[in-house]
Amino acid sequence: MGLMGIIAKGAKCNVIGCDKDGVRSLTTSKVEGTGLSISGGKKTVLCKEHYKEWKKATKDERDVERARYDRF
Repeated sequence: MGLMGIIAKGAKCNVIGCDKDGVRSLTTSKVEGTGLSISGGKKTVLCKEHYKEWKKATKDERDVERARYDRF
């Protein structure tokens, strides 16, 4: 089976000044406004360190979003 997805194809981190290999791909709109200066289109690729930063920056809003779906 061939490689699938942009991470499997060896995409690099989209944070300006970072050239590490990407480990996660997110919609750019989810990453904007978190303090990470990114370059990219629809999808943003983040390396391990920047993904961890993104998770810390968005923890509260992700908890709220998750709680909205856990009501029932």
